[in-house]
Amino acid sequence: MKRRLILAAGSAVVPLSACGVLGGDDGSDDDTLRFWLSGDANQGGGFQHMADKYEEETGIKVEIDDVPYDDFNTRLRNAAQADGLPDLARVTAIDPIWMNQLQDLSGIASEHGIMDNLLVENADGEIPTLPTDLTAVGLFINKSLFDSAGVAYPTSPDQIWTWDEFIDALRQVQDDTGARYGLVMDGSSHRLRAMMYQFGSDGYLLDDDCAYTTDEAATTAAMELFHDINDDQVMPRSVWVSGDDPNALFKSGQVAAYYSGSWQVADFQENIADFEWASVYMPAQERRATNLGGGLMVVYKGSKAERAYDFVNWLYTPENYTEISEVSGFLPVMTGLDIDYGDSQTSFDLYNDEIAASDPISGHQITSQLEMVYAEQTQSSDSDPIADEAKKLANDEQDVPATIQNTLDLLNEATSCE
Repeated sequence: MKRRLILAAGSAVVPLSACGVLGGDDGSDDDTLRFWLSGDANQGGGFQHMADKYEEETGIKVEIDDVPYDDFNTRLRNAAQADGLPDLARVTAIDPIWMNQLQDLSGIASEHGIMDNLLVENADGEIPTLPTDLTAVGLFINKSLFDSAGVAYPTSPDQIWTWDEFIDALRQVQDDTGARYGLVMDGSSHRLRAMMYQFGSDGYLLDDDCAYTTDEAATTAAMELFHDINDDQVMPRSVWVSGDDPNALFKSGQVAAYYSGSWQVADFQENIADFEWASVYMPAQERRATNLGGGLMVVYKGSKAERAYDFVNWLYTPENYTEISEVSGFLPVMTGLDIDYGDSQTSFDLYNDEIAASDPISGHQITSQLEMVYAEQTQSSDSDPIADEAKKLANDEQDVPATIQNTLDLLNEATSCE
């Protein structure tokens, strides 16, 4: 029985053409392990912290190469073609060009009790990836602005607002405080998926005939609101159209709310001092939902594969996994851990509640992507049709029906079924 992974990949679909390559060995005789990842200071710093601890305990050095996110998948693909893959990596998606070079990690998954519904088997019944963490789409508010305006926000699940109520609250905060914008939203399909899910849409799904479909009414409702609030009043068009930084805008103190995700908590905790902020429950127009994400740990075959496997096995012991979760601000992929998030505990408790209450569709994205990669149903694409077409909508280049149809057409063009 195929097990499913409910994480969200951070890359577009990947090439169909696969070829066998050797990897995981740089030709040296020493014990140094090469570990590639892409992460912000908190995530990357957490892995470096654990690598230092591992070297102290074992004498084996784990050399971390933190690759810029936009270059990461391309660099791995090039390394595979040049027989120069690292020994292990934290990836965002599985690339067919190197997926046959992965070690089976099912023993680690079983030994350390990684949640079964976070795992997926390949065609050979192996588990070639382990989730390193969970992230989730979520909502932050400028609490100082809300309090100054006397506008209420949900503090418990029974107070959750609809999107209509949420936008009305933002407009009231703007009117009463002079805030520049009501909302910023990351220019990402991950945020759009969560929004569509909250409107009752399942987003864009591949049907049994190998064609993408969508619930037109629910998807239309979500995208109409998205268009309407990209009006340079509630939301600045510049984030989606021009790539302005929503994180910086929110931290300026002139934005009432930020639709982003759990990975922002550590940054805000450390770097926001001029106003109070809070993690709050997301709107639920028709149902509660998020979009789940995280990294995937892989070990490449090669002369150092056994040593790399041992490091990963060590990392997932309860003591060490608890430690990296606390250092990096990870939502855990194992149950029963007592993780101390310090001053961020309230935020992480809220995120865990959001995940537990979310519709199962929240985990669809990576599940479908992995299944398609293993079934060789995905062609090469460096684009993200969902986000790309939404940008055109935000810029009034096309209307909602055209946006939905263009997205479906592009997704279908990038899909190949045997």
